[in-house]
Amino acid sequence: MNSRFIWRRKALKFSTLALCASTLLSAVSLVRAQSPAPIRIALIESLSGPFANTGEAVSRNLLWAVERVNARGGIPLPGGARMLQLDRYDSKGQNEEALSALRAAMDNGARIVMQGNSSATAAALVDAIDKNNERDPSKRVLFLNYSAVDPVLTNERCSFWHFRFDAHADMRVAALMDVVKDDQDVKRVYLIGQDYSFGQAVLRESRRQLGVQRPDVQIVGDELHPMGRVKDFAPYAVKIKSSGAQAVITGNWGNDLTLLVKAAREVGYEGKFYTFYGNALGAPAAIGDAGVGRVLAVADWLPNVPTPESATFYRAFRQRFPNPTDDYVHMRMQLMIEALAKAVEQAGSVEAMPVAQKLEQANVSLAGRSGRMRASDHQFQQSLVVGMMDRLGAPGVPFDVEGSGYGFRVVKNIDAARAELPTTCKMQRPER
Repeated sequence: MNSRFIWRRKALKFSTLALCASTLLSAVSLVRAQSPAPIRIALIESLSGPFANTGEAVSRNLLWAVERVNARGGIPLPGGARMLQLDRYDSKGQNEEALSALRAAMDNGARIVMQGNSSATAAALVDAIDKNNERDPSKRVLFLNYSAVDPVLTNERCSFWHFRFDAHADMRVAALMDVVKDDQDVKRVYLIGQDYSFGQAVLRESRRQLGVQRPDVQIVGDELHPMGRVKDFAPYAVKIKSSGAQAVITGNWGNDLTLLVKAAREVGYEGKFYTFYGNALGAPAAIGDAGVGRVLAVADWLPNVPTPESATFYRAFRQRFPNPTDDYVHMRMQLMIEALAKAVEQAGSVEAMPVAQKLEQANVSLAGRSGRMRASDHQFQQSLVVGMMDRLGAPGVPFDVEGSGYGFRVVKNIDAARAELPTTCKMQRPER
């Protein structure tokens, strides 16, 4: 075989390969062009700074929920099923940064915004979204809130475009008080919280409910501290111990909670902590054995809810995120994504108005837990649980928290009807 013939064969082979590659790339491009664009969800959270751990915990939860929807083929819509896409925006714990992130998210095509870790930030976002939606109906945005629990957000400052999937502060305080009222060992209580709208709301409602349910209890401390700025809680812990309080009630979250309970342990405080968020983010490991039988937390769900569906759900999350430090799963965030997917499918659209109208009627279930959206104020109604910290392996504690060796056994179940509270919301609904 002469060299010219060999060269021609090689040239023909390379030409054929090039043609195949070109055809394949064209086919891929055609498929991409024909595939509906994903539905963009903008997560606006503190992903840096003192509360970065809370933002990252949220991100993992939402990612897992989005993956579940996409794994079943996305959301069926006219023109083809659409996937969900979670885009992260760092608010750095600052309202102005959150508002800048909102503008960037809208510019990038997001029409669903999610945030929760800070009621002050949530209020700023509600105001900005209300103004945007009134000014430019073609670019309306929905705000789904999973953790900002200042009651005003679904009362006097309620918005048609805002939906809250967490129980608000008064609902959570009421759940804790269901346990306090039966704890006759508690005669003196210390109230402490972060000095912003949410922390103030927790202390205000705690004072009110103690007066109603336990008028015999003396409040021996009532204190607010700067949010995210205190590095040494020892002075606060000393005051708590010196007050003689048998219990502390706090809405603190993130490092403000972890550092507080750690300081209390170090000064030898032996009273109880009634908390909103004492069940994770380092708090159980920080307080250690001193918290067994003493630290309580209220939540929409806990890993040790005693049902097979709950255990399966929790194991699936741990399989997806096996690192013990990533162990903080929220049922309400999973229900929130399920409610969104259902509302979009029922609306047959991703436009804010029809999706909001369907979201008002949301009624969803997952892993044996369920909830419904109350249309009058857009406050999600769901059952709550209160857990007591105990050692892994103790009765009712098959799962621990973050590999700490401590978990929370359920000591009180509050069904949705009992957890529900009235609203003062006067919803202003857009005409179209």
